[in-house]
Amino acid sequence: MNQFFKLQQHGTSVRTELLAGVTTFLAMAYILVVNPAVLSAAGIPFDQVFMATVIAAVIGTLFMALFANHPIAIAPGMGLNAYFTSVVASTGLTYQTVLGTVFLAGVLFLLLSLTKLREALIRAIPDSLKFGITAGIGLFIAFLGLKMSGIVVANPDNIVTFGDLHRSVTLLTIVGVFVTLILMARKIPGALFIGMAVTALIGYLTGQLKFQGMISAPPVPVFFDMDIPGVFSQGLYTTVFAFLLVTLFDTTGTLIGVAEQTGTMKNGEFPRAKSALLADATATTVGSMFGTSPTTAFIESTTGVAAGGRTGLTSLVVAVLFLLSIFFSPLVGAISSLPAITAPALIIVGCFMMEGLARIQWKTFDEAFPAFAILLMMPLTASIATGIAVGFITYPVMKLVSGKGREVHPLLYVFGLIFLIQLTFFPAH
Repeated sequence: MNQFFKLQQHGTSVRTELLAGVTTFLAMAYILVVNPAVLSAAGIPFDQVFMATVIAAVIGTLFMALFANHPIAIAPGMGLNAYFTSVVASTGLTYQTVLGTVFLAGVLFLLLSLTKLREALIRAIPDSLKFGITAGIGLFIAFLGLKMSGIVVANPDNIVTFGDLHRSVTLLTIVGVFVTLILMARKIPGALFIGMAVTALIGYLTGQLKFQGMISAPPVPVFFDMDIPGVFSQGLYTTVFAFLLVTLFDTTGTLIGVAEQTGTMKNGEFPRAKSALLADATATTVGSMFGTSPTTAFIESTTGVAAGGRTGLTSLVVAVLFLLSIFFSPLVGAISSLPAITAPALIIVGCFMMEGLARIQWKTFDEAFPAFAILLMMPLTASIATGIAVGFITYPVMKLVSGKGREVHPLLYVFGLIFLIQLTFFPAH
């Protein structure tokens, strides 16, 4: 094990890596509850999503452990699961058709990971758009958390307004948010997971949460429950592109962030980048076959790194723990059925995704406005794809009229034109 993962070379030990793996798992275990809760709203059976979540996490994280040797865990990403549900709700399409878009995005991601086009695409898209997309998704999922918990409700005069604090689910959500915030402020490892556990306990004591058991045989996985021809007949190309683009940026950003923390970045290069991206691309493709939205490298992996994790052994521990979780589907199902438990995680993860806003050049208007447009459009149109499209249209236009047209990569003009045609003649959701 020491030789395979090069533990000595990375200045770590088996004990440290085991502890780091447990820490990372606890920090991201909330996805086992939140992902099925979000995607079941799109009509996918809960047990199917639960098993798909576990399968995608195990395959992606194992790949990362054995082939990339990084302490980075992979699982279905926040934001894209909410976007998946919004596409189903706003278009009236079946979840099988939207799963087809995820599958195609995964296949394209696999192909991109094997070519140099990946680097070209990442370099072509300016930081302001990347940060705007991440932050826009953060606002999108935070708004979803506020809405599903009743903190924000529909209002005919102002679109939305503050909810009724006499509702037990709304009150419990607010309690859950503050419990989690206190844990976060105290830098308690696994604060999101512990916050959900405390909120669930309060929900149980107040009669809002009822269990039908905790442990059972794993649900039977459902394989290839998707409609790929429907993707082409409905012209869902923008949705495919949105899934692909966000997954690519999200994963690349997380990989670089974790690598900087572990000190493995050399001359600005991320070691074994191809294997790391292939881990995510494989997990996204396989996950869609079983019934979940795209996967991504989890920024919560930094908690394991902070605990000393430096190699793929940390990821291997995470994968094993995810595999063991398949025996707890009744417990997960009960918890995810109470919005007050999952909503605080959505709201707080939304805050994490705001970090990149500090790196946008707000005093340079032709950089700032496209990012602002993305931030505005994603939550207000309930569509990540629309937000991306507006950003990609406004950025090259702003640069052209500012006399900086040559600074824009040719790919951006191509994307801008495609998105303009799509929004004008084939508006997608």
